[in-house]
Amino acid sequence: MHFDLTDLRLYLNILDTGNITAGAARSHLSLAAASARIRAMESSLGTDFLERGRRGVTPTSAGKALAQHARLLLQQAERMQQDLAEYAKGVKGQVRLLCNTTAITEHLPEVLADFLCRHPNLDIDLQELPSARITHALRQGAADLGIVSDAVDTQALETLPFRDDPLVLIMPPDHSLANGAPPNFSDTLHHDYVGLSANSALAVYLEEQALHAGMRLQIRIRAEGFDGVMRMVAHGAGLAIVPLAAIQRRAVSQPFKCFALKEEWAQRKLLLCARSFTGLPGYARALLDALRAP
Repeated sequence: MHFDLTDLRLYLNILDTGNITAGAARSHLSLAAASARIRAMESSLGTDFLERGRRGVTPTSAGKALAQHARLLLQQAERMQQDLAEYAKGVKGQVRLLCNTTAITEHLPEVLADFLCRHPNLDIDLQELPSARITHALRQGAADLGIVSDAVDTQALETLPFRDDPLVLIMPPDHSLANGAPPNFSDTLHHDYVGLSANSALAVYLEEQALHAGMRLQIRIRAEGFDGVMRMVAHGAGLAIVPLAAIQRRAVSQPFKCFALKEEWAQRKLLLCARSFTGLPGYARALLDALRAP
């Protein structure tokens, strides 16, 4: 068996993109070179790693095992590079940090910017994902650190508290629900909503809660970011659910009404998580310390 790191990165890129052509492009290889590498990998063990279909490729049982080991090996190689980077002038390390919507927009920009200024030899691969996908990625070794809602299963991961993250309901002052008792979430589902982009982690989370209540969110329009959502609500476009932190960040008085949500799922707390905090490479441990600072 003779696999090099380029082979392993190529294989994972193919799995992530779902086809060999896109995986080759992401790996900066020609299609012919990528196909030859995959055939050589399969030939060396006498088994197929990929099932080829009209719509792309999927891993075989052997391919799934290879993917798990490939992620661990590449993670270890990256950790070695990070730990040695301080001895090699100009060599950069990278920490992979996965976060949900609130963490990435409300709590992290200044913290991460200050951290990068203090660590010129470090890059941060920051991605927004739903909390359940973050915990899955961490278990697979596809990221160093994650910030997730405490509503998800963190079994097999280590966690530390990060921030309180309650969600609140906002609405125009003249809305029909604005002058009564604070409404239940299920009561609001008969009214129009302003939502975040459909692929944002919070949008996915709220859709799931509506489905649990037996209904769907009636989204009239989607906005990019909490500021856009709040401005649309203030001008009468509909209801919205946003983190309390997003409202508190606005210095001006709020031209909408705000209600605390009673549902347990809205009383969120954010957690830092990793497969093992003590097993993190040096740069990732430094980032962890920065995230835990008051």
